[in-house]
Amino acid sequence: MPQRQWRHTYRDSAGPRGVMKGQGPRPFAHLDSPSAPLYRRVMRAFMDNKRRFVVHLRPEDVVEALRQDGGPPVSAEAIGDALARLAEWGNLRADPDTGRVTTVEDFYRARYLYQLSREGEAAERALEVYEKEIGRRGELQAVALEDLRVRLRSLRELAERSDPDPAIVHSLLLEISGRLDSLAANASAFMGSLQRTIDLQDIDEEVFLAYKDRLITYLERFVSELVVKAHDIAATLRELTDVTALLRLAAEREAADVAPGADDDPSADPAVGKLRQWQERWTGLRSWFLGDRAHPSQAALLRQRTRQAILDLLAAVGVLVERRAGRSDRSADFRELARWFAQAPTEEDAHRLWRAAFGLSPARHHTAPSDAESVPAATRWADAPPVEIAPRLRATGHYQRRGRAARVRDRSIEKAYLARQLAAERAQAEAARRRLATGRPVLLSELGALDREEFGLFLRLLGEALSAGPPGADGVIRTQTADGALELVLRPVGGGRTAAIATEDGTMYGPDHELTIINRAAAS
Repeated sequence: MPQRQWRHTYRDSAGPRGVMKGQGPRPFAHLDSPSAPLYRRVMRAFMDNKRRFVVHLRPEDVVEALRQDGGPPVSAEAIGDALARLAEWGNLRADPDTGRVTTVEDFYRARYLYQLSREGEAAERALEVYEKEIGRRGELQAVALEDLRVRLRSLRELAERSDPDPAIVHSLLLEISGRLDSLAANASAFMGSLQRTIDLQDIDEEVFLAYKDRLITYLERFVSELVVKAHDIAATLRELTDVTALLRLAAEREAADVAPGADDDPSADPAVGKLRQWQERWTGLRSWFLGDRAHPSQAALLRQRTRQAILDLLAAVGVLVERRAGRSDRSADFRELARWFAQAPTEEDAHRLWRAAFGLSPARHHTAPSDAESVPAATRWADAPPVEIAPRLRATGHYQRRGRAARVRDRSIEKAYLARQLAAERAQAEAARRRLATGRPVLLSELGALDREEFGLFLRLLGEALSAGPPGADGVIRTQTADGALELVLRPVGGGRTAAIATEDGTMYGPDHELTIINRAAAS
């Protein structure tokens, strides 16, 4: 009887095959087992039941769950062994099942209730995230930009009120935070997969060439939306200078639902920690859309990388076209050279081919000019006459002694001058854009005199419009600039009229057209 009591105590404290004393849990050990698919099915059954708020499972419950999950059939004995192994690794916790004890024999029979351990649940969630990230393609969510713009405008209206509704403020902040997280994560995943496509990694060339046009159109549309929406979002964020009161409302509302913990400080205010979290999220939102020359915003970096990806895609298409045309590249040259080596009739021919391909030739001795002609190239090093070399050249590789490094010159004055020049040029360019991008149709003959900045901008826009391709059925050309900031509409004017545009350097003549330039960033 004492021995039985000891055995029962051991099972009650450690389970059927509990974690051995002195060893920590190993929740990922089941992935290296030959029965890993079965272990994963068992753990998924526990995760699915926990989502339905079912914590404890008996072995027969697991058998029934695996019978309904669509997988191959498994015997009850195999499932019992799997539960015992998972309890040993620390993925599950096994407690004696005394709820169905009716006799003494039932009390001493090993029956257990299983539930997920903290380590096992964390491991399963980590595996779910891993599988989700592996399968994620990502996307550029232009719709998320519009959602952020609309919700930030609503938040700005609430900030102007004296008593905003905490529920509405909290809901808006949650939606803004969620949409930004989704936008950032999906954009990062998409750019990563796009870079692998550009590098032609694990891609079917036929599929890539078939959908490249749709991909480039997709990127151009997102860049256009990003220019407009990011400008409006940044303007709204600049107007929301003080949102501490709104963030405090959200923090207090979340703090009301914080569950008490055994190790919590009773005097601590949960709203303080929640407020700190919301302030960090708001700082992240501002850094995503607001930046400067030294620290550009994430939206500006995404826009720059997306535009560069379009050029890289076109370059990748060029590489594929060259491969199909049979043009030579380095890999093809080396393969052809290897074929020549394999077909060399003798070893001497292979050596001659090596010398011709890689420049391998007999040693050329460094001799004095007087005896350069008397020493043949095939002379051994030991038989060649010595050549005197200066000690400094032998030691340092240079004849002259290096002096002190020049002092770093202070370029602050030059940098300030360049900054002023750049600011002046930017101001002139903005003035030219305001002069031309009015959003109203105007005849070229009615533009009037243009200064150098205005005329330069006019020529660039006219060149982009004329190079946009053939006009439509009505003869009208509609296009956008590469950065998506300006929209151009060029409509011909009948009657053979000629437009004369006066500039500081002369007069430009050409057929008259009706030109409409829309500043999309300002129009938003």
